[in-house]
Amino acid sequence: MPTRRSIGLALLAVVAVAALAWGFRPQPVAVEIGRVTRAPLAVTVEEEGRTRVRDRFEISAPVAGFVRRLDLDVGDGVARSQVVAELEPLRSTVLDPRTHAEAEARVASAEYALQAAEQKALAAEAEARRAEHEYTRRKKLRESGGISQEEVDTAELLARRTVAEQRSAAFAVEVARFELEAARTALSYSAADPAVAPAERVAVRSPVAGRVLRLARRSEGVVAAGEVLVEIGDPAALEVEVDVLSSDAVRIAPGTLVRLSRWGGDADLLARVRVVEPAGFTKVSALGVEEQRVWVIADITSPPEQWQRLGDGYRVEAAFVLWQGQDVLQVPAGALFRLGDDWAVFVVQAERAVRRAVSLGHRNAYAAQVLDGLTAGERVVLHPSNRIEDGTRVRER
Repeated sequence: MPTRRSIGLALLAVVAVAALAWGFRPQPVAVEIGRVTRAPLAVTVEEEGRTRVRDRFEISAPVAGFVRRLDLDVGDGVARSQVVAELEPLRSTVLDPRTHAEAEARVASAEYALQAAEQKALAAEAEARRAEHEYTRRKKLRESGGISQEEVDTAELLARRTVAEQRSAAFAVEVARFELEAARTALSYSAADPAVAPAERVAVRSPVAGRVLRLARRSEGVVAAGEVLVEIGDPAALEVEVDVLSSDAVRIAPGTLVRLSRWGGDADLLARVRVVEPAGFTKVSALGVEEQRVWVIADITSPPEQWQRLGDGYRVEAAFVLWQGQDVLQVPAGALFRLGDDWAVFVVQAERAVRRAVSLGHRNAYAAQVLDGLTAGERVVLHPSNRIEDGTRVRER
C-alpha cells in the first residue's frame, strides 16, 4: 500500500507539472479594442483651399504717361467712377499714323465688347428672374406637399447662383464701358506742348464700387500703357478655390456639398460646388512627386454674417461630401484587413479573437459601412498584428 510519503511526492509532482503547464501556457495578447456602432457617416475628399473675391478688377493705365502718387491704401473703399490715379502725358509721346490706327482699332474692339457684355447682362437678368420664379413656385408646392424639400433647396441654390451671375454680368458691363472710355481717351490723347498749352491730365477711374485689394504701385513715375495700377474687388462676394487630385475631381460635381473648417470661426461653414474646371495642371507635392490637380470653385452658402471677417486669400480646410448617412452601421477602419479578395475583422468573443468576413459599403479614412457580417455593439480588434490569429486569446490593453 502506498505510504503517506509516496502520496505526498505524487501530489508534489502533479502540482509541479500543473505549474509548468501554466507557466508555458500562451498568454493573452494585449490589443486595442473598438466597437461596431450606429452613427452618422460621411465619405469626403479633404483638401486645403483659400478664399478669393469672385469679381476682381485690375485698373490699368489707358496710355503711357507719368502717374502721380496714389492716395490709396489696401482696404480703402472705392466708389464707382472715383478717380484712383491721374496720368500726365509724356512730352515725347505723339500719335503717329500707325499708333492712331491701332488706337482706332482698340476703340472699335471695345465697342463690340461692350455690346457683347450688355447682351450677356440681359440674358443673366432674364435667367435670374426665371430662377426666382421657379423657386417661388416650388416653395408653394412644398407647402402643399407636392414636392420634397430637396427640390426646393435645389431651386433656391439655382436662384442664388443666377443672382450672383447677374451681378457679375452687370460688373462686366461697367468694366467694358470704362474700357471703351479708356480706348477713346487713348485715341484722343496727345502730348501737348507746355509752351503752347498746359499738359492734359488723364483721370483713371474705378469701374465699380469695392475695396482696394492690391496696389501695384504707390509712388509716382512713368508707366506704360496697360500697366496695372490698382486691383479692386468686393470682399463681401467671396468664393472658395481648392485644387484637388484629378482622380478625386472626377467624383465631384456641381452642387456637391462642401464643409469649410479651420478658417478661424467658431463653426464650420457650408458651400456648394459651382465649377469643376475641365483642365488640370501639374503640381509638385511637398515630397517632390508630380501630381495632376484640378481647380474646384465653390460658393459659400452660409449666411454672410457668419463669415463677414473672412477676406481675400484666407486659408480654409474644404471637405467635399461625396456621400453621407445618418444612422449607418459602421466599424472602425483600423479593424479591417484583407482576407483574399474580401475584407475581414477579428471579433472578440469569450476573450478570444474570432476571424469573421464582412461585407462593406461606403468607407472613409476612419470608418466603413457594414452591410453584412457584424451587429451593433460587437467588439473588434483594432490594428491586429501578426500575433493575432483565429482563436488567439486576447485582452484589452
